[in-house]
Amino acid sequence: MASSDVLAIERLAAHDVAGGLALSDAAGWNQTADDWSFFISAGAAFGVRDEAGALIATAAALPYDAANGWISMVLVEAGQRHRGIASQLVDACVASLREAGRTPVLDATPAGAAVYARIGFVAGFAFERWEGGGAPRTIAPPASRSAVAAGPSHAETLIVLDRSAGGVDRTLLLRSFLARDETCAWLAPGETGFAIRRAGRRAAQIGPIVAADDAAALDLLGTALDGIVGRAFIDVPVHCTAVGDALTRLGFVRQRPFVRMALGDARAAAPREGVFTLAGPEFG
Repeated sequence: MASSDVLAIERLAAHDVAGGLALSDAAGWNQTADDWSFFISAGAAFGVRDEAGALIATAAALPYDAANGWISMVLVEAGQRHRGIASQLVDACVASLREAGRTPVLDATPAGAAVYARIGFVAGFAFERWEGGGAPRTIAPPASRSAVAAGPSHAETLIVLDRSAGGVDRTLLLRSFLARDETCAWLAPGETGFAIRRAGRRAAQIGPIVAADDAAALDLLGTALDGIVGRAFIDVPVHCTAVGDALTRLGFVRQRPFVRMALGDARAAAPREGVFTLAGPEFG
């Protein structure tokens, strides 16, 4: 297939969850079947199939609110790469969001950032994925923690805090996270912040963490780290140095960098005060 070939791009449906999961598993990514179900049901997920009907490439657009949308899950089967498939799928996501008046935003690796810049995406803030294995040491003794457990009944509180800190309404995303059996969430005292920990395919994912200051963020992070068995991923803006320093002390290591980018509008990719860890590159 030449890069100029026009692909048969189609919208994915519920029966494509397994195919999407197979692609993200093959890439070593952390998404679950619940994540794929969300991409397909809440957004516009696109795919390309081979002659046998198997899914060989995907991309997803999530319309978070009237102003912003998220692009992620740009995956191409290894044997089908470098043929222009990813570019056409991203174009489909961009068109889906822009037709509704939304600014497309995404998180890119350094290599991907160069590609996206050529089509008009502008860079905002940088962040890094941190990874820790086993049962990490805690930041402070559990007895000193002040965060309290939260659940689906606290969804509206978390939604308001997330929207206020991040500037985007992610109501459907947070409700999806909180409805999952393996998700844990906590509220800071006075309901001034929160943390979410959810199950991933390869590791637990901690984030988002929204807090009033460094001390509150570290209290929430320590609570979220308690009880983890196996690895954990935490995506931290580089300007949140208190979190990075704490993770270093706990034996976490930087896995890889990302940059947030928005199509033609740097404001949509600007860092947000009060957001100390992210939900992940697939969700922002």
